[in-house]
Amino acid sequence: MNIGLLYSRIRKDEKLLLSELRERDHDIEKIDVRKQQFNISEAPEAFEDLDLVVDRCLSTSRSVYATKFARAYDVPVVNGPDVAEVCSDKVKNSLALVEAGVPTPDTDVAFTKDAALESIEDFGYPCVLKPVVGSWGRLMAKIDSRDAAEAILEHKETLGHYEHKIFYVQEFVDKPGRDIRVLAVDGEPIAAMVRSSDHWLTNAAKGAETDPFELDDRALELVEKASDAVGGGLLGIDLMEVGVSQSDTQESSGESEAGTASDANGDSREQSDPRDYEFDDYTVHEVNHTVEFKALNDVSEVDVPAKVVDWLESKAQSGSATETTA
Repeated sequence: MNIGLLYSRIRKDEKLLLSELRERDHDIEKIDVRKQQFNISEAPEAFEDLDLVVDRCLSTSRSVYATKFARAYDVPVVNGPDVAEVCSDKVKNSLALVEAGVPTPDTDVAFTKDAALESIEDFGYPCVLKPVVGSWGRLMAKIDSRDAAEAILEHKETLGHYEHKIFYVQEFVDKPGRDIRVLAVDGEPIAAMVRSSDHWLTNAAKGAETDPFELDDRALELVEKASDAVGGGLLGIDLMEVGVSQSDTQESSGESEAGTASDANGDSREQSDPRDYEFDDYTVHEVNHTVEFKALNDVSEVDVPAKVVDWLESKAQSGSATETTA
């Protein structure tokens, strides 16, 4: 297999993939998009004789455009530009999930500060304000009061970039101190983990603890539906448990509403481990198209890069790539 790797920085995830590909004696063309010129009618030399292109661009805009060119050059690409456009934009992501009947947090989108403030007041406190484009939990705000809402909205309105003036307001999901990351290929899970933290953000990039997680039938169903909703491919699907029963833990630990425990003097102390909560259902809050998997590989018994390459080989052999017809 002759495989092209679109990248702007080689991280541990890419190193894992490259190592597995080399062990199987595949030919690899590393394509640094920062140095490449993409002609609108003639494919660059780097794209000649490729069986498949894998998009691992760090930058969302580069990812979308580079994969558009790969498709224009008739080279199968994972994930395709249509999938990238849906997954990289939280508004498009949320709409795709709702249209597919996948449970996802209730969300408003507003285009002015006043309209956004009205949405925040309707949701009540706390609620969450997110950038429409972003990753690793950056620029996300949990809003606990009207004063905080007014300040954050004013900052966003004056930041300059038009994307900051698209206010994505979401209900705050009272999850049990963790969320679930599933790595899936065309809706078939490779491995899953929980990311646990005392902070309301449970991204591994922000230091959350990770442990393997066994998916039940409902989670498997939602992973498949969420994958189909955005067009399939190599995806990271994030779920949260909702309707969680926490009464026993709260009574024993004195947990506050924010999920931390306090003693009589108000000092924080270690809370109990939220591993075995009962819950009503899952909600899918995001699907990621250039998913990182190094943390998952560290905790899983599955050889994650080997499973990914198995799938890439099947895509190359079939001459197909991931595109949505939406």
